[in-house]
Amino acid sequence: MSHRITYASINRVVENDDEYNSLLDISIANQIPHLHECGGHGQCTTCRVRVLEGSNNLSSRNDMERDTSFARKWDPTIRLACQAYPTGDITIQRLVWSMGEVNQLQKELAPVGKADERPIAILFCDLKNYAALSAQNNKLDIASMLNRFYTALGDPILMNNGIIYQYVGDEIVGVFGTTGGTREKICTDAIRAALGMQLALKQLNKLEAGKAGFEMTSGIGINFGKAYVGHLGHPTHKQFSVIGDPVSVASRIQNETKSTGTEVLISKSVLNGIPVDKFSIGKSYKTNLGGKETETEIFEILGFKEMDLQLELQASLPLMFEDQDQFANDFYTRVFEIAPQVRSLFRNNMIDQGRLLTHMLGGIVYSLSRPEYLKTGLKRLGENHMHYGVKDEHYPIIKEALIYTIDKRLGEHKTGKTMDAWSAALDFVTETMQNWEKL
Repeated sequence: MSHRITYASINRVVENDDEYNSLLDISIANQIPHLHECGGHGQCTTCRVRVLEGSNNLSSRNDMERDTSFARKWDPTIRLACQAYPTGDITIQRLVWSMGEVNQLQKELAPVGKADERPIAILFCDLKNYAALSAQNNKLDIASMLNRFYTALGDPILMNNGIIYQYVGDEIVGVFGTTGGTREKICTDAIRAALGMQLALKQLNKLEAGKAGFEMTSGIGINFGKAYVGHLGHPTHKQFSVIGDPVSVASRIQNETKSTGTEVLISKSVLNGIPVDKFSIGKSYKTNLGGKETETEIFEILGFKEMDLQLELQASLPLMFEDQDQFANDFYTRVFEIAPQVRSLFRNNMIDQGRLLTHMLGGIVYSLSRPEYLKTGLKRLGENHMHYGVKDEHYPIIKEALIYTIDKRLGEHKTGKTMDAWSAALDFVTETMQNWEKL
């Protein structure tokens, strides 16, 4: 018996007549972008939906979904789309729209009304010349500048499994490791985010700030240690909070970038958590950080010694997707030029098809910071493409068209490292998708 699934936010209604299709299966079958980072295995919560009407027309929660719901304190209307099977008409709303929102979901796992001690890395980024810029520009220009600054420099935090903790005036604060992970990964993620923020700021100055007659510079300080994480505050207004000495130390390390003329400084505890041969370390400094009785040694980070694939992909993504519809149009135009015979595989609205493409590529880049989900997600993607009629001989065509499109969209901003990174990443993605049955 057929029933209707209504997607409230996009005003779309689809039919389903297969009792073995989950809500996620239905979205995929109808090419509706629906995040599912783990591939729909119930390991993540990115496919969550809110049931607006017809909650009785869904299967009951299984043990996996029940445990997830309890841990994250969901109300009864929130369901995992990959675990919920409709038996009648329902109306739903997808709750996670972009990969940038995924990391913020980590806050749900922080305790409420108390705090747990957890090892974290905390990053403070400050706009060094904010006072001078404020004096030289009107308030509207400053507000616009800060908004661009927060957006451009916030993305690298989110792409590296971090949480944007707060904004303090001209500062942006990121936290890494609130839900676990090795010390090495937590510290590496934080440093990669810092380097990505520096690249993003250079692009911002080149593309926009320079046109307005000013250039922004920043300083970043990173520290690692145990801090208390939880939702604290008034009973009617609790906020995600990170409390402890590592937080204040990170802020003071950031402040030292002004006197040392450096861009990124890390503490000894961060340095001890990363492989010695992975990063180029510049000068070291011994200083009395405010509130400390003894000298603290801090170290300048210059960059990765070898090409870091994740950093290259992350830095290029905002430039590639400045106009996502144009990116998709360029890609499909190139595909049909190379192989006109594959046009029959694309029977749906090409605008929707294009948005699925950029949704998929962006999701892969973000998921590189969570490798435990990446392969399962690519396995599901490969299985879906097989059902759409994609064959092994189509994958080289897809890669060639993507490389062409990336090259075209990046234009003068591309580098040899960037293109090498995309080539290597696409090889990994296509190989994993082709071998989905063996995973």
